[in-house]
Amino acid sequence: MYDVTIIGAGIVGLATAYQLLERRPDLKICMLEKENGVARHQTGHNSGVIHSGIYYKPGGTRAVHCQRGYKLMLEFAEKQGIPYDICGKIIVATNAAEQAKLDEILQRGIANGMKELRKVGREELLEIEPYAKGGVEAIWVPQAGIINYKKVAEKYLEIVEQRGATAFFGAKVQQIIQGDVECVVISQSAEARSKIVVNCAGLYSDKVANMTVSHHAYRQASRSIQILPFRGEYYELIPEKQYLVRNLIYPTPNPKFPFLGVHFTRMIEGGIEAGPNAVLAFKREGYSRWDFDRKEFFETLSFPGFRKIAAKYWRDGLEEMRRSYFKSAFVKSLQKLVPEIQSEDLRPGGAGVRAMACDAEGNIIDDFLIFEDKNIINVCNAPSPAATASLAIGETIAQKVLRRLNEK
Repeated sequence: MYDVTIIGAGIVGLATAYQLLERRPDLKICMLEKENGVARHQTGHNSGVIHSGIYYKPGGTRAVHCQRGYKLMLEFAEKQGIPYDICGKIIVATNAAEQAKLDEILQRGIANGMKELRKVGREELLEIEPYAKGGVEAIWVPQAGIINYKKVAEKYLEIVEQRGATAFFGAKVQQIIQGDVECVVISQSAEARSKIVVNCAGLYSDKVANMTVSHHAYRQASRSIQILPFRGEYYELIPEKQYLVRNLIYPTPNPKFPFLGVHFTRMIEGGIEAGPNAVLAFKREGYSRWDFDRKEFFETLSFPGFRKIAAKYWRDGLEEMRRSYFKSAFVKSLQKLVPEIQSEDLRPGGAGVRAMACDAEGNIIDDFLIFEDKNIINVCNAPSPAATASLAIGETIAQKVLRRLNEK
């Protein structure tokens, strides 16, 4: 029998195992992952940005965990020899309306403790990013950086296995049986009995939560939340044009739309990514526009919250779809930042799928969301900056687990 079973070997699940064993090396921990390796979905498909915390609501769990997680991530990378680069980024305004929004973002960042943030005029903007000629003003964010989060996740796994944790791969969870003393998690390839179960199933966290929630109030709460999958598609700059971007160039985000807009990101292992857009995926792990799962697609369409979001953001959604299907539209968005970019400078890159939690009223869950019920801890929303904040999120979950173990 294990002390803890963790469902999901993405970066949050692995960081939770790591933080538990940091505090209690004697714990017996089991990890169940449906894929054949770690970081196969959100963790392994993101752009590798070390987020500074500038965008998040001051005092919210995303802001607090990003600040703490940023510090822990850099310490971990230093200790483990994982390459990273605190290269900084600029958030660019291209017109007067966006300049006004920059002020709001700057004040939010300062409220989050980022004292080194500052506005820069066009002249200094072009010193930082000489080809970002679409900008009239910008915020310089020196704390932002880049790293490979898949390597971070692999290192988490290596450490927790050295400390005695057991990881089962190809172990898709099929059933969870809750008892007063123990939980039994039945998967395709393994059965795990443990005192506590932690659900870090990412894109399927809502489905796993609905296997586990027992009390009526919790069941109602969890079932009012659904994960909506949004695909983000990238292009890559051809090597001959990578000089156009030094580090990270972001647009001024639309505060009414829950995505940051297409941007440029230098990768830690070389190359420049451009993107992502944000389009509804037709299956939860739909990395191509041609991927389709009938059941999952109709679950999305039939969810009241999605229909309300679609009614609210249909114009933005159409623009995102246009960027997905027409390269010229994608290029036009990038040219607002770097006018010299041309269609032939870009080749298709990868794609990721973001798990966006939404309630039945059409409210996007803008913060981390954890449901606790008896012997279960469900992490039902861990959006960006979850990778940056993974060790801080793992710390929080570990504290909840240890409190429950101490009560037994």
